[in-house]
Amino acid sequence: MDFNTLKQSSSNFDTLTKAIEANLSPEDNKNNKSKYQDERLWKPELDKTGNGYAVIRFLPAVEGEDLPWQRVWSHAFQDMGGWYIENSLTTLGQKDPVSEDNTRLWNTGLDSDKEIARKRKRKLSYFANILVISDPKHPEKEGKTFLFKFGKKIFDKITEAMQPAFEDEKPVNPFDFWKGANFKLKIRKVDGYWNYDKSEFDSPVQIKESDDEIKAIWKQQHPLKPFLDPSNFKSYDELKEKLNRTITGVRSTTTADKVDLPPQVNSKVKSNEVASTSASDDDDTLSYFSKLAEEQ
Repeated sequence: MDFNTLKQSSSNFDTLTKAIEANLSPEDNKNNKSKYQDERLWKPELDKTGNGYAVIRFLPAVEGEDLPWQRVWSHAFQDMGGWYIENSLTTLGQKDPVSEDNTRLWNTGLDSDKEIARKRKRKLSYFANILVISDPKHPEKEGKTFLFKFGKKIFDKITEAMQPAFEDEKPVNPFDFWKGANFKLKIRKVDGYWNYDKSEFDSPVQIKESDDEIKAIWKQQHPLKPFLDPSNFKSYDELKEKLNRTITGVRSTTTADKVDLPPQVNSKVKSNEVASTSASDDDDTLSYFSKLAEEQ
């Protein structure tokens, strides 16, 4: 859509709400490992006290795209053969060898196998465009647009703003230039991990005074569809070989056409257990594992 359509549609709140609902469906089950720093990405930093604070503004979809976010599933774990850190083909709606093997392990009913599956579970990352309003650690980034990678906990905050639980709360579209709200990102260290529970949206406010200023921000945003480009994902056969090598250190010659999907979980209790473990993904687990892998 063009800028005038964007303003008139007010970022198409109904469409985004439906996308939120689809994302939360129980049936819905650019990992770049290079060591260079992607200058497009913004990440908050902790201060000397171990806390972090910044104010950002989520931005609407870029021209030619429908959603202001993209999500990517990935796996990050270590075994006898080293580290396995790869995007999951389930992101593209395709079968993935790790997810298949996790289902097989879970279906054995053995606690030891379930524990292995938990350690290898998918990690969910979201990507969105943001405007940095306040960054005490890096004030030179204020007023600039970046890509922001975040996890389920922050996306839950977005969902809560768009679909509030109480009748006295008015729904807000955080991605709207004119009626959206700044996001106060508050980080604490809890059990060694970053915790975002105290983060919150401020009152709705127009992002800039003039449409010219707003349009300038919109034009600086980055496309998100490339995160789903097949080139960012290895083939099933490549992932299968790497999974086998990671687990055993032995290369596999099994190809995708020789592999069947494992049986589905029949027990309702087991299905709920799988759902609960997926829902508990920590935002920075993948980043933590990636850093460890690079240090070795």
